[in-house]
Amino acid sequence: MTARNRELLALLPVALLLTAGFTAVFAQEGERLGDLSLIYGAYFLGVCLLAHIYLRIRLPRADPYLFPLAALLTTFGLVMIYRIDEDLARDQANWFVVGLFLFVLTIHFLRDYHVLERYRYTIAAFGIILLLAPRIPGLGQITNEAYLSVKVGPITFQTAEFAKICIVVFLASYLREHREVLVTGAKRVLGVTLPPLKHLGPLLVIWGAAMLMLVFIRDLGASLMFFAALLALIYVAVGRISIVLLGLGMFGAGAWVLARTVPHVQERIDIWLDPWADPNDTGYQILQSLFAQADGGLFGKGFGQALINIPGTDSTLLPAAQTDMIFALITNEAGLFGACGVIAIYIVFAARGLQIATLASDGFSKLLATGLTVVFAFQAFVIIGGVTRVIPLTGVTLPFISYGGSSILANFVLLALLLLVSDRARREREEAVA
Repeated sequence: MTARNRELLALLPVALLLTAGFTAVFAQEGERLGDLSLIYGAYFLGVCLLAHIYLRIRLPRADPYLFPLAALLTTFGLVMIYRIDEDLARDQANWFVVGLFLFVLTIHFLRDYHVLERYRYTIAAFGIILLLAPRIPGLGQITNEAYLSVKVGPITFQTAEFAKICIVVFLASYLREHREVLVTGAKRVLGVTLPPLKHLGPLLVIWGAAMLMLVFIRDLGASLMFFAALLALIYVAVGRISIVLLGLGMFGAGAWVLARTVPHVQERIDIWLDPWADPNDTGYQILQSLFAQADGGLFGKGFGQALINIPGTDSTLLPAAQTDMIFALITNEAGLFGACGVIAIYIVFAARGLQIATLASDGFSKLLATGLTVVFAFQAFVIIGGVTRVIPLTGVTLPFISYGGSSILANFVLLALLLLVSDRARREREEAVA
């Protein structure tokens, strides 16, 4: 069976799952069961089939599982958001269609994605501008004491979602060009391999500027993603675990300083360590998340059964259920098994992305696939870890599931780049064998 046929076969159960999810929500809410869920399922399948046909024509050898996995995650998001608010679900569905359109445009105009290498500094500068944009007076928007989004007319979007792709492209391009000198000119200091500063300097300047701006806009979740991508790419580029350990040490020292000097960071850590210190205010969100997950048990309470708002009041039991806390809502309604299923999807997605990196023959492709996969997987880890209180809660979205147009659009661009790398890598391998 060809790769595209496997992709088509995988899309069919995804559409059936969407139909079953909407049917379950309608049944739990006591609505009359009609053909609406079938219409939603057919519409979703039709849109995905159009994207599949395009992939069949333009990228016949691309990985056959990444697109169905993204569609499956989107299915979870649409069903859970619909049971919260029909209007939000309608908006999310529209953004899904726009995301697929941007997905197609990315593949069409970046068929030779190596062109990105020639503009790495321009792309890095654009990424930093995107990070800084939320602090521009009259343009930036404050969300939970953080400068996360930009509002242009009626549209609000989080610029960090696109900045992560820009930073990864720059890091992959720069490290591909300087990977040899980072190793051959390195020196051993106290058992740690240190690359020559003249080659590592520009990288650290760009990275330091991005990190300072992230602290400046208080978007700690994006900062964690970028740092993880940096360490992963440096390790893949030079193969020195000592440099990764040095980076972790720098991160630990920086986190210790920030926790004692930046009130926003200190507050997040204090809430993480002891949410019971102020259960009715600062600790309310994380505590309600833990209660909701525990209430779901193994099999969940069923779609539409979670109590999000207190009946008859404006009080919210699960704040930001469609964004930050959507994983807690999934755990409550689908249970521990459903939550583990979602995590398994992210793990499989990450595994396929890293497999693409191993198949790639050139350094830029290998580093690009690695960086994109790491930021995607680590973003999922950051929000799931925050909701489950493994790490401090930060304001990032759960990829393809949380409500938000900018997240959907950016992740479809990320998916398109991974498929471009995959198609090229598999084609070159087949030509080499032949």
